[in-house]
Amino acid sequence: MKVAIIGCGLIGKKRADALAGAQLVACADSDLARAQALAVRFEARASADWRDVLPDAELVVIATPHDRLAEITLAAIRAGKHVLVEKPAARSAGELAPVVAEAEARNAIVRVGFNHRYHRAFRKARELVDSGALGELMFVRARYGHGARPGYEKEWRFDAQVSGGGELIDQGMHLIDLARWFLGDFVKVDGTACTYFWPTNVDDNAFLLLRTAHDRVAWLHASATEWKNTFSMEIYGRTGKLAIDGLGGSYGTERLTWYRMLPEMGPPETTAWEYPMADDSWAAEMAELLDDIRLARPPAAGLGDALAALRVVQAIYQESGHAHHA
Repeated sequence: MKVAIIGCGLIGKKRADALAGAQLVACADSDLARAQALAVRFEARASADWRDVLPDAELVVIATPHDRLAEITLAAIRAGKHVLVEKPAARSAGELAPVVAEAEARNAIVRVGFNHRYHRAFRKARELVDSGALGELMFVRARYGHGARPGYEKEWRFDAQVSGGGELIDQGMHLIDLARWFLGDFVKVDGTACTYFWPTNVDDNAFLLLRTAHDRVAWLHASATEWKNTFSMEIYGRTGKLAIDGLGGSYGTERLTWYRMLPEMGPPETTAWEYPMADDSWAAEMAELLDDIRLARPPAAGLGDALAALRVVQAIYQESGHAHHA
């Protein structure tokens, strides 16, 4: 499978290092030197124009800032390519809608990079939930945050025109996707997006209360004022609970704990898994996409999932009157 990577920053490099047997043939970045630096490692071609690399590839990986994601995905679909586009896939649901329609019309295989689903702890959590280990699910509680860095408010992620919003559309998208992956579609959306610390017109914190048609609840907090990088998600069922903490690196060792309720209740039986090894989520995600293409099956994390998460983001931004790209 011949791959072109468009956007050769941090995430583009991660993708290049985790191609799961596919071959990188072309790299594009508006900063040509950045494309060349990545291309030379793989004996690939480099270009400053993303349109120039589409003919080279069967699969296009799009890892640009948010304002280019939808446009490039649409062009790649029209060129008959398979696509892996990083989340959020667009700056708004309205911007993504024509991409969804085009992909459906052409039966294109388009995966959205909801990479957290592929962390070892989440793969194990999914297996446990699917096996019925927690019984019927009730609710999810989660926090995801970082402390940013000096000058963060001047970076593209805090420019509403480029990113589509602030912390909610950044790390918040992962929380929404993971909660929806376990609980199902959210039909009631409440919450607020706030600016507490960074001198910017977008949100640095978002608080969400999401409910499914069956009143399963997700209580989520995404923060750019966490100071100590934090990831914590708890999934509650009638007969037990899963707690996922850390994502490796600055977020601490990735750990999954299963609390199993006993018939007499009281302190639960506890089983824990730790994953101190290197993160293989990028390679696991790509391997699954290559299988999707080979088997002509819809990706587990697709444009519909991005659209559902973006609708939640948009509802919160509208409710709190916060700056975002319409």
